[in-house]
Amino acid sequence: MSEEVLAKTILPLVKRLTTEAMTLLISALFGALFVLNQVASATEAPRNFAIHETPKSLPDIRFEDGDGRSKTLADFSDKIVLLNIWATWCISCRKEMPTLDRLQTELGGADFEIVALSIDRAGPDAVKKFYIEIGIAHLALYIDASSEVMFALGVVGLPTTLLIDREGREIGRLIGPAEWDTPEMVAFIRRHIITN
Repeated sequence: MSEEVLAKTILPLVKRLTTEAMTLLISALFGALFVLNQVASATEAPRNFAIHETPKSLPDIRFEDGDGRSKTLADFSDKIVLLNIWATWCISCRKEMPTLDRLQTELGGADFEIVALSIDRAGPDAVKKFYIEIGIAHLALYIDASSEVMFALGVVGLPTTLLIDREGREIGRLIGPAEWDTPEMVAFIRRHIITN
């Protein structure tokens, strides 16, 4: 084959194939970066969520359900628990409750439960009224009118939320309000349900 034939027929074909291969390679790399970014966002803790290097033991805390029955965290063993300590008079708490309700709707079940623990001194009737007022339908009512749970857990502000593993140990906590139903938060919680 002459150099002229090679230059006119073979080289353009090689260049075209190289361009197509490079386009495919670049597309594949961008796709891989997108997937890795999605995985990383699911594994990273959301902003202000402090995760412990190793889970921490929690004291034995007691509270009541909406029917006045005594409860402890042991009643939720074998589940990942999101313990949200809040009050009806707390403005930030009131704003985040619908997002917790939606998170419970999406992830709640045999492996996960949100324990929205009110510290209202007015008792369960104040919480029931609030739940009806803003349309909370998927969160069970839990209350500690004595506020002893706050002191036992070292809660310094409301709302405070603890992520608790299946053995009743604190994985981490978030002090302040959060949007619990964002895709990033749902992915973060889901990862803990799967890996713990």
